[in-house]
Amino acid sequence: MAVATKEGKGAQADGTPTAEHSQPWIQVTGVEIQKFGTVRLLPIGLSHDARMYSCQRLNQVLADTRILHALYKKHHWVMRGPTFYQLHLLLDKHADEQLKLIDELAERIQALGGLAVGDPRHVAELTRIPRPPDGCEEVPSMLSRLLEAHEMILTDARDAARKAADLGDDGTNDLLVSDVVRVGELQVWFLVEHLVDTPIVPGGS
Repeated sequence: MAVATKEGKGAQADGTPTAEHSQPWIQVTGVEIQKFGTVRLLPIGLSHDARMYSCQRLNQVLADTRILHALYKKHHWVMRGPTFYQLHLLLDKHADEQLKLIDELAERIQALGGLAVGDPRHVAELTRIPRPPDGCEEVPSMLSRLLEAHEMILTDARDAARKAADLGDDGTNDLLVSDVVRVGELQVWFLVEHLVDTPIVPGGS
């Protein structure tokens, strides 16, 4: 395959476009213009240390949230049993809500001058959520796995929110409390009620 270069795009001396004039640049390689784990200077009224700290904590929550989203999608697909329909729909709804959080977390990191973790392989290196079996688990096990991931994220998000507030980063505090924590708590409630063994009809005497 021919590779277009910058020199190959242009015009002849009389201004007539060359054959390569509209050829897109492909197979372009370059260098990183910002290293992961660094923050650029942005005029947002927060110190370098505050922004660096928030980006580190947000990237951890982001990595774990991306894994939680993936767990929700997997369990949505492989759900089975008498509660299939209800849980199939519920898990997909929760996955969509987690996907929205993922975008909000990533955009907050970028707004602070940092770099949001993007490559799934990088996410796998950062997350603390245990890897599930490749196969299908029983329904209570699937739900318990989701609840454990939620608790890990909620614990981390609360701690990060408090410390971000101490550093003056109200935006990160608001995102973690108003979005990550509140959405997570509500999802936990909906999940945990499916693990309560309550009879549909009260037993007779």
